[in-house]
Amino acid sequence: MRTLRIVTIGIGLLLVSATLASAQATRTWVSGVGDDANPCSRTAPCKTFAGAISKTAAGGEISVLDPGGFGAVTITKSIAIVNQGSLGSVLAAGTNGIFINTPGVHVVLRGLDINGAGTGLDGIRFLQGASLTVEDCRIYGFTSNGMEATHGVGSTMFVRDSTISGNLGGGIQTTGAGDTVLDNVRLQRNGVVGLRVTAGEIMVRNSVVANNADHGINATGGVVNVDNSLFSGHELAGIRTGGTSILRVGNSTIVANTQGLQAQGGSALVSLGNNAVAGNGTDGAPTSTIPRL
Repeated sequence: MRTLRIVTIGIGLLLVSATLASAQATRTWVSGVGDDANPCSRTAPCKTFAGAISKTAAGGEISVLDPGGFGAVTITKSIAIVNQGSLGSVLAAGTNGIFINTPGVHVVLRGLDINGAGTGLDGIRFLQGASLTVEDCRIYGFTSNGMEATHGVGSTMFVRDSTISGNLGGGIQTTGAGDTVLDNVRLQRNGVVGLRVTAGEIMVRNSVVANNADHGINATGGVVNVDNSLFSGHELAGIRTGGTSILRVGNSTIVANTQGLQAQGGSALVSLGNNAVAGNGTDGAPTSTIPRL
């Protein structure tokens, strides 16, 4: 009888697990008038991203049905959170807006307003994961950084068509050895620096870095490549290198900063020879120039 009872309990647990797994949908929905008690279907949407993520299968998508504020969320599985055509907001007073710290996950965030309301910590905190893609997002109002990334070797972060502004610490800070690509990104009016790099390989292209409190880019480690971008309106340097960093800049404009280019220590600030560095308090100079043929 004891053996039969154990087998019965085991079968029951398997059935419960199967039911929970089958309850997860590959696509779920949130709405400003939803309820997290709902199944998160299109006709019965959830209220928050946190409520929807528990009902969304790994590799699935959470879609925004209509305008609303859908709350901060911790992401522990591969998932896309997508807003198209509505106001899809994350209001993260006193906390991180979106937190990712799970090895191997692939995360896509598209069309979101991530608002720290003046007390939030980091807008997006990406500690571990295989990849993070941020597209068409606005990140603002945080006391630390708009984005904080410590992703390691083999991990990638892509930020496209997005604005990161008005954060007290900085726009983006990367301290991990992973790769980062910024394409058509605006880093502006942040309290310390537009982009801080201490490790990894970073590509910045087609971007505007303007009116941050001290530096546009401050690289003290890693490798940074800059193409077709503007650096303007900084109280210290438009582009600063230090430590062991290597920064290459081409086809870019560095104007109206207290200092245009500033290389310190043994760092390398390499010009590709087709930049406009003018109208700064002190223009500064690269450590070397490699003209394009």
